[in-house]
Amino acid sequence: MLHIPILRKGNPYKSVDVQRVPDFKTREPFVEISQANAGLIRRDLLDLDAARASLQKFTTAELIAMCKQAADSFMNDTLPVGDQSQSPDDYVKQLSATTGMPHVLVRKNMKKISGVMAEMTSVLAGLTRGLDLAILDAGFGTHEGVAVSFYPRTNSLGVILPSNSPGVHSLWIPAVAMKIPLVLKPGSSEPWSPYRIIQALIKAGVPGEAFGFYPADHSGAGAILQNCGRGMFFGDSSTVGKYANDSRVELHGTGYSKVILGDDVADDWEKYLDVMVASITENGGRSCINASGVWVTRHGKEIAAAIAERVAKIVPRSAEDPDALLAPFANPTIAERISKIVDSGLRESGATEMTEKLRGPRLVEHDGATYLLPTIVHCESPEHPLANREFLFPYASVVEVKPDQLPEVLGPTLVATALTNDQTLINKLIASPHVDRLNIGPIPTMIISWDQPHEGNLFEHLYARRAFQRAAAAGA
Repeated sequence: MLHIPILRKGNPYKSVDVQRVPDFKTREPFVEISQANAGLIRRDLLDLDAARASLQKFTTAELIAMCKQAADSFMNDTLPVGDQSQSPDDYVKQLSATTGMPHVLVRKNMKKISGVMAEMTSVLAGLTRGLDLAILDAGFGTHEGVAVSFYPRTNSLGVILPSNSPGVHSLWIPAVAMKIPLVLKPGSSEPWSPYRIIQALIKAGVPGEAFGFYPADHSGAGAILQNCGRGMFFGDSSTVGKYANDSRVELHGTGYSKVILGDDVADDWEKYLDVMVASITENGGRSCINASGVWVTRHGKEIAAAIAERVAKIVPRSAEDPDALLAPFANPTIAERISKIVDSGLRESGATEMTEKLRGPRLVEHDGATYLLPTIVHCESPEHPLANREFLFPYASVVEVKPDQLPEVLGPTLVATALTNDQTLINKLIASPHVDRLNIGPIPTMIISWDQPHEGNLFEHLYARRAFQRAAAAGA
């Protein structure tokens, strides 16, 4: 059986304690993953200054060049996975086997990950707001005519990763170019992407000492976040726990992303149907930047019915099918629990499911796998329990609100696509502290730009600016 080891400063380490992850369909053991206990992790993290020093030997420009080379290796090369080799096709099949994600969606996420490495110059330009990156090498310099100095807040970034979508790995990769070592805890069913990214970066010349890869339980995750100066935690509100108010840890959780149809264009809603559907269904509906809500001032039921008619055509297909748009649940009990939550909300007045009559039951079995079929719910008001919910499948509520309630009623929103020409509403959205990423016009919530931080700002998370003055040299 294929074995994925722990990586301690880039070196493989096989643990006595292992987890066997099954094939999502057959439920037979598929891969064996070494597990790191909290004690081993804490011991390894005592020497993070050495890991940081291994990256400081290089200029930022040199590390960016390595990232670009790694982008090509990640997409095209055969790389190590444990003591075996992994071709790009192997990676696609292996990731699909443990998560259920269709091959076509794995390849799309693969391109996203590769794209971040290939476009690292643009990514860092967005994160640093155009800073001359040589300033990170010297620690000081001149930016826009002003003397500036930046220092690292930490000697490491600890990242607790999910299993829902490989694309999230694009968020932590820029730390390498910023000379910050990585300590990664992979998701239980998706160790493939972070391991392959590490191997691609090492092949490109990044020192192995800069990487820790620690499959672990909750106590191991805690050891990483407690012993790394800065952290990233991917999880919903029920899992972030005590880190919710910890400024050292950047949280990436439920997105509650939305498409907003302004009152000025509400009568032309059919023009924007493609944007709504794409925002809801891309990537199998599993990303925090998928729209989980369409907020409108009128025509709510008509809009919900039209979206429902489109998404009801999305059906389960085999993992190899190039037309597959829906991912099954590796754990069927999670799908059952989600479906029950939706059904419970529908029992309360003020909400109607628009998809059931078009496609039958939501929870289905297909070819030995469990799926939740796309679900569209019309909510008469934003107070309904299903009006502002997010689930790991293509789900969206079409919520009717009064024009003067926007945008205050939206609540926390990772991405908002505003379909409007109303400058007053646009100004309110721009001023809103609840909207992290704002698209004005028919841009699906899933479309991102390399030079725009996706969520938070990794540079500001890892570096701080200090006041800086330097006297002229003596005798000058």
